[in-house]
Amino acid sequence: MSRLTIHNTDSAPSQAQERVSNALQANGFLPNLIGVLANAPTALEAYQTLGGINGRTSLTPAEREVVQIVAATLNDCGFCVAGHTKLALKKLGMPQQTVDALRAVQPLEDAKLDVLAQFTVAVIQHKGQVLDEDLTAFRDAGYTDQQALEVVLGVSLATLCNFANGLAQTPVNTELEPYTNPELTTFA
Repeated sequence: MSRLTIHNTDSAPSQAQERVSNALQANGFLPNLIGVLANAPTALEAYQTLGGINGRTSLTPAEREVVQIVAATLNDCGFCVAGHTKLALKKLGMPQQTVDALRAVQPLEDAKLDVLAQFTVAVIQHKGQVLDEDLTAFRDAGYTDQQALEVVLGVSLATLCNFANGLAQTPVNTELEPYTNPELTTFA
């Protein structure tokens, strides 16, 4: 049970209703995260706006999901792990083995994605103050300074929703339950 109200299209504050309706239409169901964020219409706006901006980075969609899944796992957000697992597997067709490794924060077979995952861990653990060796390894893998900052952007997006879910103890939607990670708190 959520500690914060999970709004729907009828109960959401008027400033959030259009955003809630659009999320329902886009997903075919209303993610509980959206219902929680509707409590603070500006937080919902920030999440959706930042998500749109994150979707325009030079990182590939799969690379963006690496950042999101690693961040959600490190932040103990079972809701976001489930949501991004579904997206990675069903929409992007990422290999199950890759997604499983990300969810366990284990080495990836794809060397470049592995460096990205390790860099994401370093950004989170060192609060952006990564070691010179971490940045050098990231660059040596073919990533740019722009992409280093785009990882920070992705971590920022993840932090917003991961922390909101942690605060609310947002339950995982039924539609996302098959993608939960039993190792993480699912707030159910």
